[in-house]
Amino acid sequence: MAITRLGGANAISGIIPVANGGTGASSFTKGKVLQTVSANKTDAFSTTSTSFVDVTGLSVSITPASSSNKIYIVATVYMSSEDPPNHLTLLRDSSRIQSFQDYADYGSSGAFGSSMSCSYLDSPSTTSATTYKLQILSNSGNNAKVNQRWDSGSADIGDSTITVMEIEA
Repeated sequence: MAITRLGGANAISGIIPVANGGTGASSFTKGKVLQTVSANKTDAFSTTSTSFVDVTGLSVSITPASSSNKIYIVATVYMSSEDPPNHLTLLRDSSRIQSFQDYADYGSSGAFGSSMSCSYLDSPSTTSATTYKLQILSNSGNNAKVNQRWDSGSADIGDSTITVMEIEA
């Protein structure tokens, strides 16, 4: 049986505490995902550049609601190269924020490639549109490829993705 008391000196107002370890909070907003933006690359990309170059199709733009919010980036890139290791870098606009290398076992032909996954929690401190993108380079001027084996012009090894999420601070 519930007892309800309206008004008076003993009236309940505000947040009601929760028994047995509850928080008593009326809402939880910190850490909430406010928006998600994603790009999925299904076609092939290759470069022989020994400097980092943008991977077309693996770029997303997000506009944070608050400058104190965080951006969580998750990416999976299928790469292969004639001369490992594979090199992948993550940029916010034109600034490198994280780099990765993959020393996967390529076997005697080196042709198979691998999946490189990365994640990063960024603090862009802005409410302006912000672009996150991935770049790769060739280790020695030989082919470095995304979404295909290095020894084949058509054999796909997977799709690549980048996803960014705004996290409320």
